[in-house]
Amino acid sequence: MKYVIHVLLAALLSIAGITAHAEADPAVSDALQEYFDFVDYGAGQITAEQIPAEDYGKFYILDLRDADQFAKNHIPDAINIEWRQVFARRDELPRDKPILAYCNTGSFAAQVALALRLDGFDNVKILYGGFDRWKTSGGMKAGQ
Repeated sequence: MKYVIHVLLAALLSIAGITAHAEADPAVSDALQEYFDFVDYGAGQITAEQIPAEDYGKFYILDLRDADQFAKNHIPDAINIEWRQVFARRDELPRDKPILAYCNTGSFAAQVALALRLDGFDNVKILYGGFDRWKTSGGMKAGQ
């Protein structure tokens, strides 16, 4: 929000003929730099094929889709928290059990994982390809 205000202020000053440079919050920049220094390609992602059916019980399975999509179909034992609400409800999430986060394709899961990791959750895995890929891979049979 602070960044958006800086950008808007810079735009208004620019219109008035005054130059300004919007800068990110240093704490946010440092946290992002630490995250990107730590992460390597593919880190935090897992495919359905890599998870044996019996290992799903080891995960806190977090479905990030909306309630209607969840009601139609979901991975068994998944907990539904829409992606926009996860950060506000992060106190409900375990820190001592791996979290397997998924949406339809993986894009919202990646955003949620980034936010949670920046908040200290080092136990978040993204289901690569999301629910769509999980279904086409055979679901919980994929790892067998």
